[in-house]
Amino acid sequence: MLKIATYSFGTLILGVATAWVLTEPRHADLEMISSFTPDLARGEYIFTAGGCASCHAGDDGNAEALTGGMAFASAFGTFYAPNISSDPDQGIGTWSALNLADAMLHGTSPEGEHLYPAFPYTSYAKMDPADVVSLHGYLMTLPASTVPSKAHDVGFPFNIRRSLGGWKLLFGTSAGDWVVNDPNMTEQDLQGRYLVEALAHCGECHTPRNALGGMETAKWLGGAPNPSGNGTIPNITPGTLTWSEEDIAYYLESGFTPDFDSVGGHMAHVVDNFAKLDTSDREAVASYLKRVSPVE
Repeated sequence: MLKIATYSFGTLILGVATAWVLTEPRHADLEMISSFTPDLARGEYIFTAGGCASCHAGDDGNAEALTGGMAFASAFGTFYAPNISSDPDQGIGTWSALNLADAMLHGTSPEGEHLYPAFPYTSYAKMDPADVVSLHGYLMTLPASTVPSKAHDVGFPFNIRRSLGGWKLLFGTSAGDWVVNDPNMTEQDLQGRYLVEALAHCGECHTPRNALGGMETAKWLGGAPNPSGNGTIPNITPGTLTWSEEDIAYYLESGFTPDFDSVGGHMAHVVDNFAKLDTSDREAVASYLKRVSPVE
């Protein structure tokens, strides 16, 4: 019996140690990040395409204030967008480019804790690290805000951050984990894929999630319940979304549908961002969406 107990205890300790290692927060490659020089014009483009201000702008709507505070209700609690201004105390003014890369590519905070996936790092993880460095450079040029970030309203057991390491093992992504991998994709399609799957993180809203909050990529962009509880996020796959590529590109520029309806809700922020991008970007998104597998 003593041998059995000792063996069981040893197995338990080994299992706990293995789980601890597997759920450890990951970090970006410092040597790789430090090899890039920030391009501020590119950083501004990433800032716009990524919709940073859409979630992190303060109540006054100042796209450069980045005070945070927007609430995101979910089945796991309510999350609040933090202050990501250049303020060194309340914002991210002391963050290095490596810190931002850790957050965006691995969901890891400068303190070495897992970030909640309300911050869409499962999409940003596919970003080019050089773009993260350029974004960091641009963010540091924006005004500082001394407004403190709001604490997330998350109860037990979801407030155990270490458990997010297990969540990442199940649902995390990394560079190259593209959902659409059609070998016949053109350069335009690939640009659209980068915008949809990474920068603009369209799948975060338009793709349904399982009971643990992971995206069901088999139903990529197939529509989902609205987290606010009001209505649904539409299916934008071919077959259901019957708009032409021209219709899609025009909608992303103007906010008007082919049926003479107008954009509403959080999508209005997305259109506002895409309207500032080049025509070729909107056309690339439209081209990519035609490559997505239809979801009934």
